[in-house]
Amino acid sequence: EVQLVESGGGLVQAGGSLRLSCAPSGFTFDDYAIGWFRQAPGKEREGVSCISSSDGNTYYADSVKGRFTISSDNAKNTVYLQMNSLKPEDTAVYYCAAGSLGCIEYDYWGQGTQVTVSS
Repeated sequence: EVQLVESGGGLVQAGGSLRLSCAPSGFTFDDYAIGWFRQAPGKEREGVSCISSSDGNTYYADSVKGRFTISSDNAKNTVYLQMNSLKPEDTAVYYCAAGSLGCIEYDYWGQGTQVTVSS
């Protein structure tokens, strides 16, 4: 069974840090781009970051540039999203997704992990 499992969410004060993990199950992410998305209550889903498996390039939304870092550990078949200097507006459910066509279209989605940043 193919699935993505996110972990690492939680409650943190503004200015704090969290690291999210995305672990594919049933496939390796070598052939996929892995993206992180988030959705806050009452808002549309927003693309946060992506790492391309083909060239290792990374992409970030303007709202998180300089604060979030996406990385991959091939040995652990895991992608991470390091989130620093968190703000209350970062509060959302965070999802990872895997795309076989790069950071454009996604084939598999995780169930999400809640991130709450208190002011």
